[in-house]
Amino acid sequence: MATNAVLTLDDLDTWRFEGTCLAVLGHPIKHSISPAMHTAALADMARLDPRFSNWKYVKFDVPPEHLPQALDRLHAKGFFGLNLTVPHKVLAFSRVGCIDPAALPIGAVNTLRREPLGWKGFNTDGYGLCMAVRETLNIELAGSHVILVGAGGAARGAAVECLQKNCRSLWIGNRSTENLDRLLADLRGLSGSIPVHGFSTGSTPLGIPSGALLINATSAGLRPDDPLPIPLTVLPKPAGVYDMIYNPAETPLLRTARSLQIPASNGLSMLVHQGVRALEIWSEASVPVGAMREAAMKAMAW
Repeated sequence: MATNAVLTLDDLDTWRFEGTCLAVLGHPIKHSISPAMHTAALADMARLDPRFSNWKYVKFDVPPEHLPQALDRLHAKGFFGLNLTVPHKVLAFSRVGCIDPAALPIGAVNTLRREPLGWKGFNTDGYGLCMAVRETLNIELAGSHVILVGAGGAARGAAVECLQKNCRSLWIGNRSTENLDRLLADLRGLSGSIPVHGFSTGSTPLGIPSGALLINATSAGLRPDDPLPIPLTVLPKPAGVYDMIYNPAETPLLRTARSLQIPASNGLSMLVHQGVRALEIWSEASVPVGAMREAAMKAMAW
């Protein structure tokens, strides 16, 4: 079976595999490069430990209304681990019997590990963000002022990670005040003594410190004609800009940041590191970051 083959639940009717099987579920899923990343890492791991030579990673296109059935059938078929992408991360949260404590405040899971009676859910996105910002921008979330743009699921995970890593302050900007207010309310129990502020991206925010880390957790930038998620010229100069979008490789936000001599990075490094952490959870072994990164870049034709 080709690494990039897209499977459906109908394929489980004739599914036969004697080894350890992993999968990513999404809708759509054709674009996912996770199989390429994990297959490359597993091949590297198998050179040192033969037990990984019979591990396989595939992808399933699962519409959201079929997710409960998919989780049950994949467990019954003996799948050991699952990654979840859009739109399943939040949907699966209430369908998984056991949730890792670190994922509870996020309200979403992107990694499932097989347990005897069901699945245990984890969220590796925050870890991926933390490691990616460190790797690409040489910035630690701990002790940093952070400006986070967005108030959806991706922003929620990023906000929780920033607070859990003891950022110095957190500024969250969003167009919709309703979503922003809901997120700010949910974060009050986690922030402790860390100042958390909300602002509208449609106006000039007051009081934001210079030298902050700017993180884009919105979809603005997926299309070439998208407006900037926030005008960089209204902000004190950030120490770095991290855009969670990785396709396209350069968004208008990143292009603008570089024109202003601000260090900037796209989200491919976050995808790689969250994948590394997921494979660590399943394998309980050291996972080669370099092999995953190289496979990801090759799959993106960079």
